[in-house]
Amino acid sequence: MASNFGIATEKKGDGFVLKLQGDFDATSAYELIYAIKKLPDETVKISIYTNGVKNIHPYGLDVFHRNMRPVNCRSTKIEFAGDNASKLSLCNSSLLS
Repeated sequence: MASNFGIATEKKGDGFVLKLQGDFDATSAYELIYAIKKLPDETVKISIYTNGVKNIHPYGLDVFHRNMRPVNCRSTKIEFAGDNASKLSLCNSSLLS
């Protein structure tokens, strides 16, 4: 478990910004999934900033991608930004093809 992982959430217009900090492992993946799912249904856009992510563990990615698999990349309201965006992005996951 990555004890240094955290998510800062802030409302921005009709959406939310989630800023990730620390190591991303399986427990971190579940924390992120929970943070996304507890946002209001009427949320138009979720921006996830990844610059604060230090280490990304393969199993954490697997947990995140498998549990978020129902998200369709073409209609999703989730977007990733920052240095680790391409690693965490749901649209780049081979599990979605």
